[in-house]
Order: sequence, then structure tokens, then C-alpha cells
Amino acid sequence: MADEVGFMMTPNVKKTWAPIAQTPVVAYRNRRQQKVSVLGAVVLHAATAKIDLVCDFHPDSYVRGEQAAAFLHRVLVEYPDKTIDVVWDNLSAHKSPIVKELAAEYPRLRLHYLPTYAPQLNAVEGVWSLTKYHRMANHTIGELEKLHAEAKRHLDDVGGNQALLRSCFEGAELAPNLSSAQ
Repeated sequence: MADEVGFMMTPNVKKTWAPIAQTPVVAYRNRRQQKVSVLGAVVLHAATAKIDLVCDFHPDSYVRGEQAAAFLHRVLVEYPDKTIDVVWDNLSAHKSPIVKELAAEYPRLRLHYLPTYAPQLNAVEGVWSLTKYHRMANHTIGELEKLHAEAKRHLDDVGGNQALLRSCFEGAELAPNLSSAQ
């Protein structure tokens, strides 16, 4: 299951704990709105139920057809002997001509599209929620390079934790029963 997310310079403000009468303040500079776009996928190995997180980072950029095709090509290279079923939403980049050409060139790459407005069906949305809205909430990062490094650090941390990845997969309404895959 694949999708994209944007980590913004403007922090996601969320409730936190603080000593009485010491209201926490999230100080940040709201200059030009920069972001780090990330294309990512949770990859389920059906035979072992092992889950990988694969991410491509695009600092100060949007995800377009070229980036989506490059990401799919990376997945094809990383899993050379496997049939790859990619489940993602209906973003126009996912249906761009370059993506369609790549799918036609590699028959082992099969693209599936989720219904409109159905993020609850995509396991990678749980990864985005863990990183963007929990681990990186209230950040005060003011430089694009630091935002990129912090997003990568948190995604690497989540990607290295099978229990967290499993919970994201199990939280998706379309997720297979992982206990039966072992």
C-alpha cells in the first residue's frame, strides 16, 4: 500500500503536558511555506508476513507523475523476483501517462486504486499519522534540511519496528489477517 505525505515547516500543533501556569508555546518562523514530500509504501511479504517501509524523499517539491514512476521503478528493483501489487489512491500522479507506461512495461507490476476519500483503507496512512501528527507534532524546525533529516529519522525508526508497521497494516480496513500469513 502506497501513498504520499508532506512534512511542512509549519508544525502540527497538538495538546501536550506542561507544569501548571506554564503554557507551552510552539515558536516557529512562518517564512515561505516549504515542505518535504515523501512517497512511501508498506510492503507485505506474503510468505513471511514481514513488513518493510520504503520511502523516497522530495524536499521542497510536490509529487508528480515522474516521482511516482521513479518510486515504482525503485520498488521493482528492490523486489526483482516478485509480483508487486501496488494499492494507492486516485491522485492524478498515480494515473499519469509515465506511470501507465511503466506498468505496461513491467507486467509483474499491478496497480490497484482505492475508492475516493478512503484513507482508512491504506496502511501507510498509519505510518504518516505516527510520524507527522505524533512524533513530529509541535516541532520548531526552521530549515528545510533539518526538516528532511527529522522526517527521515522518524520514518526510519517506524520502518525498523515490525510491531508498529504491523499495527498500521492491521488498522487498515483492507489489511489481510497477518497472523494467518505466518
